[in-house]
Amino acid sequence: MSEEQRSDSDAADYEDVTGWWLDSDDEEAMLAAQTECTFIWANKEGWPVGVIMSFIWRQGRFWLTASSQRARIAAVRRDPRVCIVVTSTGAAGVPRRQTVTYKGICRLHDDVETKAWFYPDLAAALHPDEEMQRHFTRFLDTPRRVILEVEPTQRISFDGTKQTADTAAWIDDNR
Repeated sequence: MSEEQRSDSDAADYEDVTGWWLDSDDEEAMLAAQTECTFIWANKEGWPVGVIMSFIWRQGRFWLTASSQRARIAAVRRDPRVCIVVTSTGAAGVPRRQTVTYKGICRLHDDVETKAWFYPDLAAALHPDEEMQRHFTRFLDTPRRVILEVEPTQRISFDGTKQTADTAAWIDDNR
């Protein structure tokens, strides 16, 4: 949100942050650079539970993996509604303080075709060394492993670089 869009009373606080959304190009750059997210599901009692997981962003979807005996896999089978939170923290080449939270529907895959492209893509995203990629791919390919595909259905984003710029402009104008 530019200085012109905020009144002086609005600019003096952070009550309304709706103008500081993450632009789609910046969002795509962050998702291409980042490999970690928080994956959140509901347990049997309905409580939200989350873990940090590695992911890749392909075809407008998040792709992750876990062994099928993990509690999150049973939970997704009960209720495919999940949440993924991604921040720019630690991602190379993108500004800090960018975040996006996605509601989505999770589908589980265990077919050979999906594994054939996913394991090497995830390995390449996580390991620059080709030998390590080969070993990592081999270690992933186990009988109980499944691949999670999360299709986003809603998003909430925030770009802290816009907030910082607007705050600096407000301070300069009110000195």
